[in-house]
Amino acid sequence: MTESVDVPIIASDAPVYAHPGDAGADLVAAEAVRLEPGRRALVGTGVRIALPDGYVAFVVPRSGLAAKHGITIVNSPGTVDAGYRGEIKVSLLNTDLDEAFEVNVGDRIAQLIVMPVPRARFVPVEELPDSARGEGGFGSTGYQKQGVPA
Repeated sequence: MTESVDVPIIASDAPVYAHPGDAGADLVAAEAVRLEPGRRALVGTGVRIALPDGYVAFVVPRSGLAAKHGITIVNSPGTVDAGYRGEIKVSLLNTDLDEAFEVNVGDRIAQLIVMPVPRARFVPVEELPDSARGEGGFGSTGYQKQGVPA
């Protein structure tokens, strides 16, 4: 069993976990929006939380909306810091080139994942230690499995 953390909340529709063991709790729209093809909109959820110090919440897309309708989140994951007390809003984007998408009040539009996060201490050094990856960046590992011709 994973530990739980108490998160004070003000919301008419509090996020809920759809199934036991889910990482993300569903956020619902507090307002109706029509997303035309290729357009984005900032959609309110009516949710305000007070995360404890040492925690962060990430707002992430719902896989069903993405797969079935091309709806995603522009700044995914959206980061909710422990000190933020405003309404959580979701920057939805309609990637479908032809079909508009209607968001209705109460529709599940995103998921909220709450996680502990350590505070980093950035330590200046003259040189970084070696690693297997080294300086390989974007695309450096390829896109096919090892041993399969490109």
